[in-house]
Amino acid sequence: MSAAVLLLDYGAGNVRSAAKALERAGMTVAVSADPADVSHADALVVPGQGHFRQVMEAFDSSGFHAPVMDAAGAGTPLLGICVGMQMMLSDSEEAPGVPGLGLVPGTVRKFDAAPGHKVPQMGWNGLELHGDPPLLRGMGADAYAYFVHSYYVPAEVAVDDGALAHYGVPFWAAFSVGNLHATQFHPEKSGAVGLGILERFRRYVLN
Repeated sequence: MSAAVLLLDYGAGNVRSAAKALERAGMTVAVSADPADVSHADALVVPGQGHFRQVMEAFDSSGFHAPVMDAAGAGTPLLGICVGMQMMLSDSEEAPGVPGLGLVPGTVRKFDAAPGHKVPQMGWNGLELHGDPPLLRGMGADAYAYFVHSYYVPAEVAVDDGALAHYGVPFWAAFSVGNLHATQFHPEKSGAVGLGILERFRRYVLN
């Protein structure tokens, strides 16, 4: 029997491509816009695309905020993708004064444009393993993922288990903090590495 996850449809994420990727990784996916479904879920996946302010406003107005915080506090596995990762932090330079979920203390920063480092970062980047993140167990040293982003979770954010990438500065490309897991990149756009990360979420987190 495949593992089941609840994919949140709150109006600011590409749920179709995320659902297909999760299904390819062996999970049964329920897509829901109903916050009442959160308390019954074995695991949650929070996608995110767009401006931090718009994403957080959509998330808050959807009614998902309180039940997701309750589920996270109760230990329900949660996977954030792209801006879904950034939402877990306290706030973002993209939208001063707009609070994130505050599940992981820290501020999302903006890349500084520099020679050889255009903003946004668009393309493949290597992943440097740190600690023992469940999403990355057994990953080869030559693993690359595909990024499209202007803002990043800085390396000084207190994470023991994850993967750093470098684009002018080091930043967290993925992390696992207790029951919270996240990738800055879109696994569904990252080939075999991305599929492998979702398969590990099913194998090591959900089972």
